[in-house]
Amino acid sequence: MNAHDRTEQRLTELEIKLSYADDLLDTLNRQVAQQQQTIDLLLAEVRRLRRQQAEDTTPTFRSLRDELPPHY
Repeated sequence: MNAHDRTEQRLTELEIKLSYADDLLDTLNRQVAQQQQTIDLLLAEVRRLRRQQAEDTTPTFRSLRDELPPHY
């Protein structure tokens, strides 16, 4: 095998590795984008729950009779 053939072989191997790395990078980018969407949805839900909790903390009148078990 002469030097030209070895160079061609090495170049081909590098191109194959690059194509695998490119594919992996694209896959990881899609995964990160999907995870970011999930994080954004979860953050919006947490904000909504915090607002709801803040609104529910206002004291309201409750009769103790409403608290009695049904057998009384």
